[in-house]
Amino acid sequence: MAASSSNFVFAAALLVLAAATAAQAQRETKLRVFWHDVVSGGPNSTVAQVAEAPTTNASATGFGAVVVIDDPLTDGPNLTASRLVGRAQGMYVAAGKDALSLMMAMNFVFAGDGPYNGSSLAILGANPAERAVREMPVVGGTGVFRFARGYCQATTRWFNATTGDATVEYNIHLRLD
Repeated sequence: MAASSSNFVFAAALLVLAAATAAQAQRETKLRVFWHDVVSGGPNSTVAQVAEAPTTNASATGFGAVVVIDDPLTDGPNLTASRLVGRAQGMYVAAGKDALSLMMAMNFVFAGDGPYNGSSLAILGANPAERAVREMPVVGGTGVFRFARGYCQATTRWFNATTGDATVEYNIHLRLD
């Protein structure tokens, strides 16, 4: 019986050591980018509405609209004066019938001469746009962000109600293996 107890204690100690080692192997990374939704750009627009429900135009929230994006990501809030660090490629769907809420499915694809060039992050989740700060999950990544998981917090920095153009700050918190 004593041998079996000592084997159990030894096995438990190994599990604790393995868990501690795995936790130490993870690293955390924080990023901040600015997402620019350019609706009014004419041929340079970064947004295309590709579908809508029969009631979308009568809805105060645009419920049922499906929009595809290829939005610039910059390191500062000014689209023309900031450095381009990548593109937000994907789509959002007006999913809130009574309040403006978007279902976001997009990849932040990093480019340029920075350390994240060629890497991407996948963001998928609800974006209740009427809140000051919205939180969405980061569900994966590629390149230096392989096995990434975490969350991002989105804060609208500028919105033009006439054109629909917007600048949103994304603060991204990641855990990487």
